[in-house]
Amino acid sequence: MLHDLKVALTFLTRLPVRGDAAPSLRDLAAAAHLFPLVGALVGALAAFAYWTAILIGLPSLPASIAALVTLVMVTGALHEDGLADTADALGAGEDRERALAIMRDSRIGTYGTIALVLALLARLIALAGLWEPTKVAAVLISVSALSRAALPVVMVVHLPARHDGLAATAGRPPPLRAAVGCALGLLVALACLPTPQALVAALTLAAVAGLVAWRLARRFGGYTGDTLGALQQIAEIAFLMAIVAQA
Repeated sequence: MLHDLKVALTFLTRLPVRGDAAPSLRDLAAAAHLFPLVGALVGALAAFAYWTAILIGLPSLPASIAALVTLVMVTGALHEDGLADTADALGAGEDRERALAIMRDSRIGTYGTIALVLALLARLIALAGLWEPTKVAAVLISVSALSRAALPVVMVVHLPARHDGLAATAGRPPPLRAAVGCALGLLVALACLPTPQALVAALTLAAVAGLVAWRLARRFGGYTGDTLGALQQIAEIAFLMAIVAQA
């Protein structure tokens, strides 16, 4: 359990993790059920930044910016990078091999830039529109947990797009662990938010994430580390919009 948590923290965040040896990428699939707990921690740190900004007198908008900056810093923009790379690959036309090659390119193109800007704006507008600090904190923790709970499910349902990429090296998590991850993510959301609100937002996230995962798998012949990052970002936005719609 502790080893799996260290693995999940090492690969999903930039937080310092003490250990005798750096975990291998091959350990990642076995730790996938703990992705939601790592997400909850990331969300809690963002919530702390939001509360700190409010306590020093800043209004909701700059406080929301502080929360987003914290999310990006704690994760090393891991998922945002995946979103940008996926968007650039989608803009490559129907050539699958060319799209996968673009996804491996560290440079960001027009499609990736636009996707990043729109995603950040969507998240910022949603958070700033919630206003109440306790509500924002609950939403940040919930969405960070549930959006990461979707990732092991994709790793179970779909095959890696490449034979030599991150996804192929990490392997596929056991289905039971993916189910445990989903349960943990949902429990975090139910603990933080009113039950009807949490369930509607969770179902919205699941529907959007499932559709996006299916479409990306068809386009690229499976999933990659980048498409998992893109999925997390889109799932997060879907959850936030569902919460705002119920506010």
